[in-house]
Amino acid sequence: MPRAIILVIDGFGIGHAPDAEAFGDVSANTFANMATAFAQQKQRHISLPNLSKLGLVKACQQASDRALPVKGDVPTIGAYGYAAQISSGKGTPSGHWEMAGVPVLFDWTYFAEKEHGFPKDLIDKINQATGFSGFLGNCHASTTHIIAELGAQHLETGLPICYTSADSVFQIAAHEEHFGLESLYNYCEQVSEILDEYNIGSVIARPFTGNNKENFQRTGNRRDYSVLPPATTVLEKLTNAGGTVVSIGKIADIFAHQGISIKAKANGIAALTDTTLAHLNVSQTQSPLDNTIIFTHLVNLEQDFGHRRDPVGYGEALEYFDSRLPEFFAQMSDDDLLLLTSDHGCDPTWPGNDHTREFVPVLAYHNHIKSINLAQRNSFADLGQTLAELFKLEAMDYGKSFLTELAF
Repeated sequence: MPRAIILVIDGFGIGHAPDAEAFGDVSANTFANMATAFAQQKQRHISLPNLSKLGLVKACQQASDRALPVKGDVPTIGAYGYAAQISSGKGTPSGHWEMAGVPVLFDWTYFAEKEHGFPKDLIDKINQATGFSGFLGNCHASTTHIIAELGAQHLETGLPICYTSADSVFQIAAHEEHFGLESLYNYCEQVSEILDEYNIGSVIARPFTGNNKENFQRTGNRRDYSVLPPATTVLEKLTNAGGTVVSIGKIADIFAHQGISIKAKANGIAALTDTTLAHLNVSQTQSPLDNTIIFTHLVNLEQDFGHRRDPVGYGEALEYFDSRLPEFFAQMSDDDLLLLTSDHGCDPTWPGNDHTREFVPVLAYHNHIKSINLAQRNSFADLGQTLAELFKLEAMDYGKSFLTELAF
């Protein structure tokens, strides 16, 4: 019986989308712009032999019609294409829900003002519910910058740091030891309940450690509190049919824990990869879980390098991930299908620190695949529809399956 391994490289676009102008993202290209900056700063081309073998370079060339400074030109043995997004926003929940077959076709609420953007009635409700006299921040900011700016004041006052971005999100940073991790989670849960009526996509707990702006740093104990997807995802359909969905990283949080059978947390690309491989690997005395999706969110490329606008760090992390891919190939059985994609772009060369509206790669591999050009896909939901067909589930309302093209 089949297993699908989905690896989501967070914030990995491959060319601005057809509607990028509406988002101010024309000419954004996470992969190509990162690779160009990487080559200029490192004085060498980025080396991605395994992703290139799966068709990543060809997919990006098709999506953006530009040459790429990537080392080597290797034969393709995978299926490759690129997908546009039909969801209204470019945030993490929208991208993941759409790839699971449920695009977001309504408008989220956003806090548009860069400074003092939270409504007074919302602030009053939060303070009343949480028992705090107020909070710091109330602005658009990156986590790294706002922790450096307000971390010391947070330690002095004990007040949490609340901020947002161009996404439909309410983020809360607090010191793991001084404020307390469980206190932060409790605060986020209270805020999440209040925000239900405001149509905000998610509340994110952003714990950090350190004692001054020189050494404040985020920890791996981030937690996302997302609203429920607006319809039944392919994950829920599979678990309802008796299948298994293994969440690696923050997948369970993104889907509000709906349709998730097994949850495994891990911090960092190496640990996320190790944990995924551990669930893929089956010992000689244990039978594999049939009808299983192993769903991994590789958050660090976006979180550590995309938002921080660090193309060299992004490229080096991508090279490391590429070096681990042969371990997946070696452990895959003939019934396993490997899928690599992303949820949006996060161009590390782009102004600001927000996501970018881009095509995302759609790469597929199984043990007997040949080179297949999947071309442009008109929705991330094509992946969800493919999974529905693979597991013989009721068809999704959106998306076009490419399973037949894979000859799987």
